[in-house]
Amino acid sequence: MTQLIECIPNFSEARRPEVIDQIIAAIESVSDVKMLDRSSDLDHNRTVVTFAGTPAGVEEAAFRAIKIAAELIDLDQHTGAHPRMGATDVCPFVPLSGVSMDDCVAIAKRLGERIGKELGIPVYLYESAATRPERANLENIRRGQYEGIKGEIETDPNRAPDFGPSKLGSAGATVIGARNPLVAFNVYLTTNDVSIAKKIAKAIRHSSGGLRYVKGLGLLVDGRAQISMNLTNFHDTPIARAVEFIRREAQRYGVGIHHSELVGLIPQEALVDTAVWYTQLDQFSHEQILESRLFSSAPAVAANSTRVYPSFTEELSAPTPTPGGGSAAAYAGAMGAALVAMVAGLTIGKKKYAEVEAEMQAIRVMAENLRKELAQAVGDDAASFEVLMVTFKMPKDTEEQKSARNAAITQATLNAAHIPLHVSQDAVKVMELALKCVKDGNLNAISDGMSGFAMSRAALTAAGYNVKININSLEDKSLGDKMLSELSELETKADKLEKEIRTVMKERGGI
Repeated sequence: MTQLIECIPNFSEARRPEVIDQIIAAIESVSDVKMLDRSSDLDHNRTVVTFAGTPAGVEEAAFRAIKIAAELIDLDQHTGAHPRMGATDVCPFVPLSGVSMDDCVAIAKRLGERIGKELGIPVYLYESAATRPERANLENIRRGQYEGIKGEIETDPNRAPDFGPSKLGSAGATVIGARNPLVAFNVYLTTNDVSIAKKIAKAIRHSSGGLRYVKGLGLLVDGRAQISMNLTNFHDTPIARAVEFIRREAQRYGVGIHHSELVGLIPQEALVDTAVWYTQLDQFSHEQILESRLFSSAPAVAANSTRVYPSFTEELSAPTPTPGGGSAAAYAGAMGAALVAMVAGLTIGKKKYAEVEAEMQAIRVMAENLRKELAQAVGDDAASFEVLMVTFKMPKDTEEQKSARNAAITQATLNAAHIPLHVSQDAVKVMELALKCVKDGNLNAISDGMSGFAMSRAALTAAGYNVKININSLEDKSLGDKMLSELSELETKADKLEKEIRTVMKERGGI
């Protein structure tokens, strides 16, 4: 069975997306993890990120994210509606498959010790990883928030962290733990009276006598009273029960539920349970869900299947109009981006290149995004040409048909030119990233960086031919003037980049 762990770190930042971009880049720089979700709330000034992967991959990605967050987020300058005590406020690990809660506890402890030692950040363990009963509850650890803890951690033994120094820096403290899946769920009321939300939150949360697996706060968000909740066990305290509790309490104050929202991801089972409750499907079985039946009965594909799909080069060599030169240009660009991602990946984690690690993490993410875009353009280019061919077959017996046909041909031709132009734009972006890799990346992979540059340069040249040929076929060529002007600027920029990378190559590689 595949081992999978989910990690849901909460960062005390939402108003500077560029900061979150760098944190996510650090996570995505680890190859065996997958980003699942990113949810930011400007009023809370908080971002919840969800990713999953192998135990080792998730542990490393969490460390890199916490490290970047500590460098970029200053709690002394932070304000927001949501309680917080650290740049990375909380970082839980959740077992998904092939791992136990004990495995997640072990990861939490290893990561906490590493963060305390290497980053000098105080770390508290919570939930299943808690070292003291009173620390199982996050609220107890975070009481007083950053400002209160800062004044007590150095003198109060009860505030001493599990790992790291008994002193807060600008990155604050981080809470790390292991827990079961929870649902982060907010309910907005038809009032701006936050006192009502606070009263309802007090009534519903377990710590003050409410529902067993609910944590709740009353806040004012976007000018509306909100009950912000974490449902820590949606089996024993389902969403529907919490919502109906709030609805009943709200009626006491003459208000109702305006809407609700989900923060981050939710297990499908939690939504199914809610639907079953509201529709009163007393005899319902999960086997009655169409998708469940389909997936459970789908025949497995044999591991040694002999079915062979044609490669792109085989398709390219076939005597058919598509795929053609435009698709080949995109494919070359995708290969260039892949090489850049490879060089950045080979630089990350090397002590010799520690100073450029953050930059290489960002480059790897950007290169991967460009690779995906360019790979998509392989098919898009072929499809655009096929659409163009269809327009030539449109009827032209009447003046009205001729006019419609000409308009369709013009539009299809412009689209067929636009796709290789976009490939050209992406190719230059890859060239810029390749230059950075050749300049600062792992010296042992410098030829791969140059190869990535060369592939993207070829992509620009080939895509440029396709832009020009399509524009040249237009009856009114002025419609393509803007695209040709942009292409010319891209080619000029590429020439400058090529001169610069050759200079850098001579300095670093002697070529």
